[in-house]
Amino acid sequence: MKHQLKIASVVALTAVFAGSAIAEEMHKLELELPKPLFAGTPKSIKTPNLERKIVIPEIMVPASTVNVVAEMEVTSSDDFPVIGELEYLTDADKDGADGSYVELGPGVQWVQIDLGGKKSIYAVALWHYHAQARAYRDVIIQVADDADFIENVQTVFNNDHDNSAGLGVGKDKEYVETNKGKLVDAKGVKGQFIRLYSNGSTGSDMNHYIEVEVFGK
Repeated sequence: MKHQLKIASVVALTAVFAGSAIAEEMHKLELELPKPLFAGTPKSIKTPNLERKIVIPEIMVPASTVNVVAEMEVTSSDDFPVIGELEYLTDADKDGADGSYVELGPGVQWVQIDLGGKKSIYAVALWHYHAQARAYRDVIIQVADDADFIENVQTVFNNDHDNSAGLGVGKDKEYVETNKGKLVDAKGVKGQFIRLYSNGSTGSDMNHYIEVEVFGK
């Protein structure tokens, strides 16, 4: 009788684990891309830390993963954008034409989104201005538990090669903006707030954002 009960318990536990495996089934994250706005070889871009080949990483995420910042409120270090509205960053419009991007002032600027609670973040997709080939400088993505970015601050991307943004030297490369954006593997990092920095570009001292997507659960 005890032997039968033991077998029954093992079967039950196996069923539970099998159910969990099904619930956490992984699949490749596929982005919906806007149309390309320039073609051919980009004009010469002078920057010491440039990634020459555009590669979109293959990121596996749980099947239940969604864009947790869709239509969420965005705040910024620049309260009065020069062009556009901060809400553009989460409105699902990734086109690079006029009326689709927000322009922040020169120097180091950031945009921030409250995820509404602590989330597991598997990937971040970011589109700066991509109607013209350019590389944005000091692109840094951080996640934290608080809006002031003091508690549990974790960096998931940093291409600041000389610490000009003051957040530490990063090991990632600068990249040419295209309609493909930048997809970053966040590796399931947990946090409630996400902040994205930039410090002008090879085309302008101003900072531009078109869209941010954060895939988590």
